Amino acid sequence: MLPATFKLCAGISYRHMRNMTGLRKNAMVAIHHELNRLAGPGPNNWISQVRRRSSLLSSRTEEEGYNEEEMSYLKQGEDALQKAISILGEQDGWTTETVAANGDKVLSKVLPDVGKVFKLEVMLEQHPDDLYKELVGNMEQMGEWNPNVKEVKILQKIGQDTMITHEVSAETPGNVVGPRDFVSVRCAKRRGSTCFLAGMSTQHPKMPEQRGVVRAENGPTCIVMKPCAEDPNKTKFTWLLSIDLKGWIPKTIINKVLAQTQVDFASHLRQRMANNVSVEMSPAW
Repeated sequence: MLPATFKLCAGISYRHMRNMTGLRKNAMVAIHHELNRLAGPGPNNWISQVRRRSSLLSSRTEEEGYNEEEMSYLKQGEDALQKAISILGEQDGWTTETVAANGDKVLSKVLPDVGKVFKLEVMLEQHPDDLYKELVGNMEQMGEWNPNVKEVKILQKIGQDTMITHEVSAETPGNVVGPRDFVSVRCAKRRGSTCFLAGMSTQHPKMPEQRGVVRAENGPTCIVMKPCAEDPNKTKFTWLLSIDLKGWIPKTIINKVLAQTQVDFASHLRQRMANNVSVEMSPAW
């Protein structure tokens, strides 16, 4: 059912079909039913929250009068979010890649039509709202605290939830993997106490491929931040990563690099949030 659902949604990307209101509504109904199935009888409240929001997509975009290009980006962002949710909703088949001394864990899974995906699971001391503010509100500052990222630039914003970004990664130690850049559509949402940041590769006229930099692809990717059940001021942080670095790099090296990148990200994010607290608590002279 899931592949058929996304084939239906993909049809909207064609101009002559995007104007067919009935098709767009049918696509959103299909996603609604598919998420119902994925949620199952368990307490997957965060899936239910996104499902309710997604059911309003077609009416919201029609009312706000986006042009065809903006509609395409909105659709891509929603697709990335829904596909990531379906992957995260499947609990079986994950293999442990690495477990850090502090309990941070990276799992992986091979999926048809997607390839190998990685999932970081950590517990952070901060509230989801604070993490959301840093990762979404201060997105362009990521290069200041994450040494694996050289630059993040927002190319275009569409409404409150969607943006197109250009990211440049740093080379790995020893230049095992050289610099890569990405053009991504990102879909940021807050539903109840849970925060999401999903994305996938796209194209944008402001950022064609750059000479001397390999244009890599990602998606679906998604960060999910929800309060810890034992302490709502802490966050259960999950990061789904699907990425194609391009180039002739052995899979064993890619797997090691991506798993370590996720572990490093958690460490750098903790340090960033700790530094933010220190700055806030510093006396004003």
